[in-house]
Amino acid sequence: MSPTSVEDLECALAGESYLADRGLAVALFLALSMERPLLLEGEPGVGKTEVARTLARIQGAELIRLQCYEGIDASQALYEWNYARQLLQARTLDRADGEHGLDELYREEFLVERPLLAALRRGSGAVLLIDEVDRADDEFEAFLLEVLADFSVTVPEIGTITAESRPTVVLTSNRTRELHDALKRRCLYHWIDYPDVDRETEIVKLRVPGVSESLARSIAEATARLRELDLIKPPGPAESIDWAASVSALAAERLDPKVAGATLGAVIKNRDDLKVAVQALPEVLA
Repeated sequence: MSPTSVEDLECALAGESYLADRGLAVALFLALSMERPLLLEGEPGVGKTEVARTLARIQGAELIRLQCYEGIDASQALYEWNYARQLLQARTLDRADGEHGLDELYREEFLVERPLLAALRRGSGAVLLIDEVDRADDEFEAFLLEVLADFSVTVPEIGTITAESRPTVVLTSNRTRELHDALKRRCLYHWIDYPDVDRETEIVKLRVPGVSESLARSIAEATARLRELDLIKPPGPAESIDWAASVSALAAERLDPKVAGATLGAVIKNRDDLKVAVQALPEVLA
């Protein structure tokens, strides 16, 4: 499916249980229409990764995820050779075969695709999620810039592989470091902020089947107050959903101090933050 308008895309996202605000829906629509990568930044838990998953479902495309981390390099993101199969092949070759025998070891069948190469080959049939790109180093970021510029890569033993059609590309960042301007210029950009209480209430109702309007709103209001505390890791909508699911699992109909205290670990995931939240619980539930 290819949405023909922003409103169409908003409906498609909601149909897959993702409530996007207008700004995000516009950014996604433009990224799809212009075939440009979309860089999403925001605090952890606001739904950046889920955007790519939802887009894949809407488009009926394969989600290909590249999880970035400190020390990741091009070979881990692009391709590697199946050395075990190459070794078996080498044992069957005539040692006198010379250079021809070496060529036999670097055929397509021995190539192991990693996320970037897989996405290029699948083209428009894929959504490429480059997750937490801020965790990678400068060298890898420069490599990504090169790939996203031409949507092609070179495998020395085989040649240049160019995408016949461009995959949808979503990059996410938690801003643990500032990304280079060159990469940002290659992408469209959107900052995903925490939702307001009304929208978070709707998110909780959508993602937690059977939760009542009053419970969903009390969860959203309490989570919003928790974000106002001096926490190391403020809760996002993902934690609101977990909290509502936890309260529902206890068959509780409202978020009273006893239930909130018992389920606080669903929304607060840091020991020091938990101490702060426990002390502030009366104000949070006010």
